[in-house]
Amino acid sequence: MMLIGLAYLACGLLFGLGLALSGMTSPLKVLGFLDVAGAWNPALMLVLGSAVGVAGVAFHFILRRPRPVLGERFHVSGATRADLGLVLGSALFGMGWGICGYCPGPALALLAVPDNPETLPVLAGLGLGILISILTDRLYGPD
Repeated sequence: MMLIGLAYLACGLLFGLGLALSGMTSPLKVLGFLDVAGAWNPALMLVLGSAVGVAGVAFHFILRRPRPVLGERFHVSGATRADLGLVLGSALFGMGWGICGYCPGPALALLAVPDNPETLPVLAGLGLGILISILTDRLYGPD
């Protein structure tokens, strides 16, 4: 269990380092990407494309293994199509991201920055969204 915790920590540190080095912890940079009619900044597309490319290649090899290195089995969704919950949730996430410029990862990473109170309402909203998700899964089931 300790090894799994260390793996989570290493992945989180790598993710946070990537966010910091790419400048994606800056909501102004993210909002600049979303401003296609104004001063558009394509940097987020490069960061996203790089992440998807690396993950795509890695998953190709990882899922060929009989089981994960630190687990008993792979946990892969069996969903094959988008449902109303996915579409509405994605739209709400996108609206929130577009309004404030914070994605959950950078908002969490910015907790390490002193005197940055603007991330607290974002994280409160994120927590509320997670709570609503848990409650709706309990009421209606996850799928």
